[in-house]
Amino acid sequence: MTGDASTDAQTTLTSRLGYLLKHVHLRFTEASAQALAPFGVDGRELAVLAVLAADRPLSQMEAAGRISVDRTTMVALVDTLEGKGLVARRRSTEDRRRNTVQPTPEGQELLREAELARAEAERRFLAALSDTDTECFLRALRTLAGVQEQNGPVAR
Repeated sequence: MTGDASTDAQTTLTSRLGYLLKHVHLRFTEASAQALAPFGVDGRELAVLAVLAADRPLSQMEAAGRISVDRTTMVALVDTLEGKGLVARRRSTEDRRRNTVQPTPEGQELLREAELARAEAERRFLAALSDTDTECFLRALRTLAGVQEQNGPVAR
């Protein structure tokens, strides 16, 4: 009888969205951490580098807004990246009262290499799904997160 109760409890849990999201998140976080470990950065630091390497120099606050972190967290992330020689704070060319944060050449190189490793880890993580299921899954996540739909299929 204990086996039946255990199976029922497991079925109850695995039918709950929160339970499933938590465990998928934990598995993906571990896979990402393993992929990024050789580069000495974590997923949040890589996200900051990616945002800072985008179209134009950004202030810490602009970058914080793009990745939805608070000011204190962003300062700590930038301090860590600066300590690793991956970003540098510079006076804005548009407004001398403002500083921007930009990846250093080392940061740009690490970003290129770590992004390849991150993308490969993501591909392996999603390999249990067909290409169609992967696209549907990511589209559903974007919808639930309130994120604009991206153009084109997911790279596999």
